[in-house]
Amino acid sequence: MRISTDGPSSGTSGAVLARRSVVAGAVGNFIEWYEFGVYAYFATTIAATFFTPQGGGAAEALVRTYASFALAFFFRPVGALLLGRVGDRYGRRPALVAAVLTMTAATTAIGLLPPYATVGAVAPWLLTALRIVQGLSAGGEFGGAVALMTESAPPGKRGAYGAWQSLTVAFGLLGGAAAATLVTSALTESQVAVWGWRLPFLAALPMGLGALWLRLRLTESPAFVRAARADRVRVRVPPGASGKSTAGQAVPGPAAAGESVSARTVCAVVVGCGRLMAWSAAGYTFLVVLPTYLQQTVGRSAQQALLATVVANLGFAAAIVPAGALSDRLGRRPVMATGAVLAALSALPLLHVVQDPGAPVWLTCGAVALAGALVGLSAGPGPAMLAEMFPTQARHTGLGVAYALANAVFSGCAGLLITELIRRTGNPDVPAYYVVVTCAVGALALAISRDDGHRRALRD
Repeated sequence: MRISTDGPSSGTSGAVLARRSVVAGAVGNFIEWYEFGVYAYFATTIAATFFTPQGGGAAEALVRTYASFALAFFFRPVGALLLGRVGDRYGRRPALVAAVLTMTAATTAIGLLPPYATVGAVAPWLLTALRIVQGLSAGGEFGGAVALMTESAPPGKRGAYGAWQSLTVAFGLLGGAAAATLVTSALTESQVAVWGWRLPFLAALPMGLGALWLRLRLTESPAFVRAARADRVRVRVPPGASGKSTAGQAVPGPAAAGESVSARTVCAVVVGCGRLMAWSAAGYTFLVVLPTYLQQTVGRSAQQALLATVVANLGFAAAIVPAGALSDRLGRRPVMATGAVLAALSALPLLHVVQDPGAPVWLTCGAVALAGALVGLSAGPGPAMLAEMFPTQARHTGLGVAYALANAVFSGCAGLLITELIRRTGNPDVPAYYVVVTCAVGALALAISRDDGHRRALRD
């Protein structure tokens, strides 16, 4: 490890540094999920702009749009691995700076892309390439931010501090929904289709510059600095020892330590994916896929679909920090497993309420808010649970890859899978079945997991 501790520092109190870490870590995550939310909310418009050649079908174009959406998710593990290695070797700060720079540049570029009508088949390829760049940066974002937040948290508050990373998911999706609502309300349908949809993407530029300024002022977490110093001690050759005299001896060092850590890290990544299954699948189904589902399958207007999404995300946001704080007292497993079980049991009844055109507005809003809150029970303790599974020298990489893989499989494919299954079967209950299956398996993975991480110090 190499220590990167530039930025304001030594005279700053631990409490101030902890709060600064939360803010700087969360702001990049906000931009990431703002963009992913905007992309999902304008999925039908993007489909028509980039994936519909002359005579192409709207349903087929939407499937292709979600395929591009899913592809970006499958590059997130690659980004988690690449930027995670930077974060574990050189520090959380340089990795987080790189993540916010690439995400901001790619998101802004999407708002400037020429449509299919102008450049033909090049348009979807350009969009897909930018989605890949976003996937790479998003993959490195989560691991670095969660590592920074949890490593900077006061004793006994990792769940509450890590929950702020999940809270910015809700804020990002709400920000995306607010931007989409503002655009669709202020402009005509034709204006939105031609140029209005680009405005929320272009808004990422000033937000990204603000996030960059905050991250450049960060200092490294105490846990990373301790681990880096310990690593330097381990590799130091004893005074007077020559290369010949030490040859064949088992000298502790990064390579030897890294081999055992790698094996443990791979196992922890697999286990972490299982524990995150309910959060990933239910979260994307209820919070991101919902607006397109309501428009395409249920027949609601764009405004109604966005309103339902806003209410769902408000329920999600309201549950996250309390759930994280509760997990600091009860443990991560009972809180997360409760959310997974309740989501599995209530998915079908809640979806039927949303589908009913005669349901009172208060009942529909209550149903989507409850769905969001159940996801929040998993999302609140989730970051701290992941951080506690990995040692400091592999934490950024390990938790980032676990989160990215779970999201690639269970979130990135959600829109594509649900849309295609509904198109083939005509069954509007497909989203509920998807949530039931994934949450049931996720609850089982949580039930058999160790549950004393909240009582132990993070491993250096």
